[in-house]
Amino acid sequence: MKKFIAAVFGILVGVINGTVGAGGGLVAIPLIKKFDTPQKAAHSTAVAVLMPISAVSAISYLRAGHIAFSDAAPFILPSVIGAVLGTYLLKKIPTAWLKKIFSVFMIYAGVRLFLK
Repeated sequence: MKKFIAAVFGILVGVINGTVGAGGGLVAIPLIKKFDTPQKAAHSTAVAVLMPISAVSAISYLRAGHIAFSDAAPFILPSVIGAVLGTYLLKKIPTAWLKKIFSVFMIYAGVRLFLK
């Protein structure tokens, strides 16, 4: 049953990430935590789950002509640098702070979406 629930959650995260972008991470982390995964491991696991999902979405959008690689190119290197920095910071941030920071991002995302 646990594998079935994980598969359903995976489909949900994939649909959300494919339609609204990185918002899949806001859903993935709480879902991964439902499997008694520690906070920092849930964040790391979510990134590992979202990486192939994001790659497939990006390729699909490029093929469909919804985006041009030239539009994304200026963001790629800075994003990679940010990812490396974020990985380093995750190790340093106390779990209690991480929970609070993540909560603020979730609230911000919810309010922003609600107001648009």
